[in-house]
Amino acid sequence: MFNMFNQPGGTNNILAQFNQFRQNLQNQNIDPQQKVQELLNSGQMTQQQFEQLRSMANQLTGKNY
Repeated sequence: MFNMFNQPGGTNNILAQFNQFRQNLQNQNIDPQQKVQELLNSGQMTQQQFEQLRSMANQLTGKNY
């Protein structure tokens, strides 16, 4: 995901993937916070990765998550 920033249209690709991920969670009635916590608990995502993604989301949206 991070490498996509260096490609043409990288930000658009990341936003498209994020929107698809979000839509999938909504379609399955899954709480995003719960899903992220599951990823952290299972070791599929590290706390450092989470912080990096949260920072990217804040930059892209102008909001603080």
